[in-house]
Amino acid sequence: MSDHFTLVGADGALARAPLNDAGVYTKPEGALRSRVAYAAAHVVPVLWGDNTPGQPAQIDWDATLGFRRAVYSWGLGVADAMDTAQRNMGLDAAAVRELIRRSAEVAREEGGSVAVGVNTDHVDEHTITLDEVIDAYKEQLHFTEEQGAGPVLMASRHLARVATSATDYLRVYGAVLQSATVPVVLHWLGTAFDPELAGYFGADDWQTASNTLIRIIEENPGKVAGLKMSLLDAESEVSVRERLPEGVRMYTGDDFNYVGLIGGADVPDATQPAQTPGTTRTHSDALLGAFAAITPVASAAIQALDAGRPDEYLRILGPTEELSRQVFAAPTYYYKTGVAFLSWLNGHQAGFQMVGGLHSARSIPHLSRIVELANASNALEQPALAAQRWSDYLRLNGVRA
Repeated sequence: MSDHFTLVGADGALARAPLNDAGVYTKPEGALRSRVAYAAAHVVPVLWGDNTPGQPAQIDWDATLGFRRAVYSWGLGVADAMDTAQRNMGLDAAAVRELIRRSAEVAREEGGSVAVGVNTDHVDEHTITLDEVIDAYKEQLHFTEEQGAGPVLMASRHLARVATSATDYLRVYGAVLQSATVPVVLHWLGTAFDPELAGYFGADDWQTASNTLIRIIEENPGKVAGLKMSLLDAESEVSVRERLPEGVRMYTGDDFNYVGLIGGADVPDATQPAQTPGTTRTHSDALLGAFAAITPVASAAIQALDAGRPDEYLRILGPTEELSRQVFAAPTYYYKTGVAFLSWLNGHQAGFQMVGGLHSARSIPHLSRIVELANASNALEQPALAAQRWSDYLRLNGVRA
């Protein structure tokens, strides 16, 4: 077994890094207490399937659902059928419905919490009317409710194309929320993740857009359980977090700044924007693609908060933020490649493949840096296996490791 990694620089230069031991983390006896945390999970393709660009997804259900069971075993919830599962980037409408159905069933079996994406993306037409947007949202919403999963109302490309003002967003979201039978989580997804969502909630600047978002929540009392913000801007998240009505959670989707946002006032040494003195909103909960890549580390860190040990939280989770910034580096919407890559290194799937051929979306030097940072932050669950697989990958690609 190798005791080192071969690293590949942007210029092709090779270097060696010693292989660290795996982090010593213990699974919790029950649910995590101090924070609500969801890992936004990816999907694993059938190894021999035709998962090339434009083809319907062929999913390895045993591996895909096995990954979710692993997440539950660490005390986290699963966020499914969202961006990390390649929604709008390889996961077709039929696969989305099957994923939601199966994932909800696994959640019941494991006693875990599952939240799933609700969108309008099953509609093939590029441009539809506001009424058709409402109907499309409702169709997916009611299917999700029937499966017993928690709905996450995702940002709709259809709505972004047809809306001409904040009033259009108020109308659409109001109609959809009033039809919901359970409280939903709203998802504000920034253009770094999807450029087609520019001007969402009626404005390009987050300050103006957030006024519309807060109004949607206030005009539909009891219908919104939480907000997931994915703008990669900690200042905007703290600002909106402090304005949320009582009982509405802020779920950070900021894969660049989650350590300080989740730690909040409980971790004074964590880097975070200033909060308004006296605010009762002192931290964010989590719904993160990054937590699918580092599930044991994330669990151990929140367990440290549960035990009243903020220094330990910071020691465990702090080093992972640099890893996450690499995984989510521009173009950010290709972050799914890094999540699947780490899943493969950690032994959760047999091959480094993705639906839609997306495993080719990152370069060898980019993946090499992920290996280096995962090793440094104790995010490799089986370091020897990871070293062997990385060595095989390099050899396959003509690099003599």
